[in-house]
Amino acid sequence: MRIATWNVNSLKQRLPRLLPWLDQRRPDVVCLQETKLADAAFAELLGDELSGRGYEAAPYGEAAWNGVAILSRVGLEDVVRGLDGAPGFPHPEARAIAATCNGVRVTSVYVPNGRTPDSDHYEYKLNWLKSLRDAVAAGPESQIVLGDMNIAPTDEDVFDPEAYVGHTHVTPPERAALAEVEAAGLHDVVRDRWPGKRVFTYWDYRAGMFHQDLGMRIDLVLASGPVAERVKAAWVDRQARKGSGPSDHAPVIIDLDEAPDGDIGPVVPPPSNPVTKRGVKKLPQSTSP
Repeated sequence: MRIATWNVNSLKQRLPRLLPWLDQRRPDVVCLQETKLADAAFAELLGDELSGRGYEAAPYGEAAWNGVAILSRVGLEDVVRGLDGAPGFPHPEARAIAATCNGVRVTSVYVPNGRTPDSDHYEYKLNWLKSLRDAVAAGPESQIVLGDMNIAPTDEDVFDPEAYVGHTHVTPPERAALAEVEAAGLHDVVRDRWPGKRVFTYWDYRAGMFHQDLGMRIDLVLASGPVAERVKAAWVDRQARKGSGPSDHAPVIIDLDEAPDGDIGPVVPPPSNPVTKRGVKKLPQSTSP
């Protein structure tokens, strides 16, 4: 079973990239984030395209922000939208959806960004992660949580730790909150399979960050033990970040039980000319005008 996660950063804009990607990679289950579509609009835009490819769909969206979904060709049962007890900002947001697909409880999540470390949104992020931790702890033995965590788990998951000083996604409280989610019984399958490797899933659109491979690994696949033991391949589909009209995130793909493309990875294709020297590049928003 092939399972993938992809922050598409507007499903309407990314449709010309999503549909060929589904045909090429043929995932059995897809978790989407930042769909930015209300559920009725999702069905109108994608319903026929997905059903023609054998997918059922469970969206949970908003008109212009957030939004998550699960697509499945192997069953879509017991759909639950949202996290029990999760905080809002101030109202509940479309950031999590869960369903059972071929015996595995799948949760697609879009963790709040946090904005700045001293903001109310940052506190909202930390509290939301507590609700995710509780949901994982109460979940079944076979489960997997996929999506945009908006947190780089360690310093090796960013191109240069110094570039992120003072920013969200790397602060100790965020990383501790993510570690608590994992401590509820989940494994970071990409990092476990590729320890010490340079692996990113997000690159800012600006300043040529993608072409220099100046990114972050914030899109994660966290699997319980029984699911993690079945992983035969785990990789970032960097090809989907290339070309015209891409998302700023690349899909992350895992194969359970068998790997149609072999044990490829960790990044496919690898960057041809990465900038690896630290201290020479800043984040685009940190660059003086």
